[in-house]
Amino acid sequence: MMRFLLWCILLFLCWPLALLALVLYPLVWILLLPFRLLGIAVDGAFELLRAIITLPARIVRGPRHA
Repeated sequence: MMRFLLWCILLFLCWPLALLALVLYPLVWILLLPFRLLGIAVDGAFELLRAIITLPARIVRGPRHA
């Protein structure tokens, strides 16, 4: 909702810039999508590495009690 209100203010102040932003936003989102997917994959790899490294300590600690 806040983005929409800011866009409406921009439309009122400078409508060519607002229309350019409206057209370019989906294109920029599509261009940045591979970097988001890469970030998700790298985060998953680091979480897997962390789980493998901390596995012996969790096994020695034993089961958790609720």
